[in-house]
Amino acid sequence: MRSDDPSRVGSYRLLRRLGGGGMGQVYLGRTAGGRNVAIKMVRGEYAADHQFRLRFRREVTAARQVSGPWTVPVLAADTEGPRPWVATGFVPGPSLSSAVREFGPLPEPTVLALGVGLCEALSAIHRLGLVHRDVKPSNVLLALDGPRLIDFGIARVLDGTAELTRSGLILGSPGYMSPEQAQGREAGAPTDVFSLGAVLAYAATGTAPFGDGVSAATLLYRVIHEEPDLADLRGDLRELVADCLAKDPARRPAPGDVRRRLLALDGGTAHLGSENWLPPAISDSVGRLAVELLDLDDASTEPPVRPPTAPALGPPAAPVPPPASPPRRTPWPLPALGAFVAFGALALAGTGLWLSRHPDTSPPSPSQTVGTTAPATGAPSSTPAAPAASDVPGRFLGAWTGHLASPQLPGVRLYFRISIRPGRIGAVVASIRNQISATGYCNGTAALQSAAPDRLVLQTSSISGLGCIAETAPQTYTPASAASLHLEVNGMAGDLHKSGS
Repeated sequence: MRSDDPSRVGSYRLLRRLGGGGMGQVYLGRTAGGRNVAIKMVRGEYAADHQFRLRFRREVTAARQVSGPWTVPVLAADTEGPRPWVATGFVPGPSLSSAVREFGPLPEPTVLALGVGLCEALSAIHRLGLVHRDVKPSNVLLALDGPRLIDFGIARVLDGTAELTRSGLILGSPGYMSPEQAQGREAGAPTDVFSLGAVLAYAATGTAPFGDGVSAATLLYRVIHEEPDLADLRGDLRELVADCLAKDPARRPAPGDVRRRLLALDGGTAHLGSENWLPPAISDSVGRLAVELLDLDDASTEPPVRPPTAPALGPPAAPVPPPASPPRRTPWPLPALGAFVAFGALALAGTGLWLSRHPDTSPPSPSQTVGTTAPATGAPSSTPAAPAASDVPGRFLGAWTGHLASPQLPGVRLYFRISIRPGRIGAVVASIRNQISATGYCNGTAALQSAAPDRLVLQTSSISGLGCIAETAPQTYTPASAASLHLEVNGMAGDLHKSGS
């Protein structure tokens, strides 16, 4: 905890910082009765945004409706205070992505049980008319008694999506989102089934079905146009995963049908509710982690030593650093809670780009941009005075706006805005600000990597915003005319024009 962190939120005592993002901070809290909770607290600048507060209120209301053994409950919330927050149950266990990285692919019985639990969670969500829209390995936690599906931050009421998708916002994670989601079309319950199939493939093979270690643009192209790589899956499980990953939403099975087929493959004996559902190495590590959580107390008190008894599970999870003293080994940090109420669009290439299916319209006015990194006066100057010690050639200085496109993503245009100022190699010399609607934006900064009279290369140094998914990639700028620059970044390209704001 830091000196400026609150000691209490509502009735909860705060014990540790668990993580954070562009929208707020996540804490480990504890009730007077000793139950651990995860508390997500919104940053003050977003709390002052009326549109954000409306969305936050709506998301909390939707999440409160969701219940079931394999979801994480909302326990309390304050959507009206100066710093809105929401408290959810806390799961002492790793994310699926962390477990697979640490221990490798899961054995088939565990994969089948995992799928059964996730199908039951999705069925509970869909019965309420909701869709999760971001089912992925990092949003699946592995507790001793079964999986938990977390982070309903971008879940949407199915009959209320028109307002939120009118600007072509794409919500979700590359490689796990459905083709219709990647194209900015209506994403209903079949979208979650597509993502479920990708998660099961990852759990069974250790590899995402559309690849790992490639750009988000490449993943989106593969999701839309190419078939998944299921070569390492065998038999009926491969057939089931392939059905879930059908390009046509109408061809995908419902979660209830997926569950029945999984139970048939397992002989109807999925071991949820028992520690036996996880491989011994993972369940032993989760047990040790849960015992350490029982020892957590506030920073002024030495944690007591407890015998390694079976932990009392509280039902999302986030990285929990071990106590500074005495030193002890935590098998892995608790997984992050995911994007903090991620309402935004998909940002590509580490530049804070917003993926949208924009018509050829003018960029938003400066008054629409929320939480920018620009000076308080509004916008960066288009003609900053260069100091004597600067490696940035004068022709690159100023504010630039434009759209980028990629042949891999026909019809998709990315609105991009950057302000470049003087500086030396290695210094932060640019502020990136992008917004395609009043409900989504992305901010970032970039450092100077190299400079020549006709070529400037920047590297993203930070990025934040609502739903940003950042990839680090060099941004290469070359003069296109006296008043325009050509930008190439991670498969995207386009011309930027000098802007006075």
